[in-house]
Amino acid sequence: MVSKRFFSLFSFIPLYLILGYFQTVQASKAEFVTCGTILKLMNTDLKLRLHSHDVKYGSGSGQQSVTAVDVSDDHNSHWQVKAATGETCKRGSPIKCNSVIRLQHVGTKKNLHSHYFTSPLSGNQEVSCYGDDDGLGDSGDHWTVICNNDFWRRDTPVKLRHVDTAAFLAGSGRTFGRPISGQGEIVGVNSQYGAYTDWQAKEGLFVHPSDPLPHQHAIHTEL
Repeated sequence: MVSKRFFSLFSFIPLYLILGYFQTVQASKAEFVTCGTILKLMNTDLKLRLHSHDVKYGSGSGQQSVTAVDVSDDHNSHWQVKAATGETCKRGSPIKCNSVIRLQHVGTKKNLHSHYFTSPLSGNQEVSCYGDDDGLGDSGDHWTVICNNDFWRRDTPVKLRHVDTAAFLAGSGRTFGRPISGQGEIVGVNSQYGAYTDWQAKEGLFVHPSDPLPHQHAIHTEL
């Protein structure tokens, strides 16, 4: 039981200091991308957000296409951070650098995927979305988070390296015509250098571990 003395102690602390403390706690726990987070990923060079939709490639694998768009409010640019197939991660736990993850497209439930098919515009490696209605796919859905910190920070770009092929997720700088006019091509490239391979967490629902305040298990924010 908490004593009356405990509450009387807080009565002498200005309210703005108490609120400032809790805001600091929340901010510190919001620094990282965590398991279960739903977010948008922006290519820092091209200023385009990773995107997908129920439109299939007309060549290559014929799977669901992955593109990039220049608008921040498109609901088809949301991705959920999940553990690798057959693995689990604790909801709200920060993603360690060099961890293997899946990125599940929220709108269609399919996973960001790659393989040795050729991309339609630039002739690089195709990137698609793959999986069943429950998000179950295969090892082609696995990506390693490459970063220089202990954990994936929201304010720092990362690279995503495809596990099966070692290709880096990138924008090619080319754009599609109809039926997805103006959307950028997303590809896998062999080298992380000299290519558009940096991605930063942007708008989303960032899940973090429990903190002292109720109903604070997720926050919605724009960076």
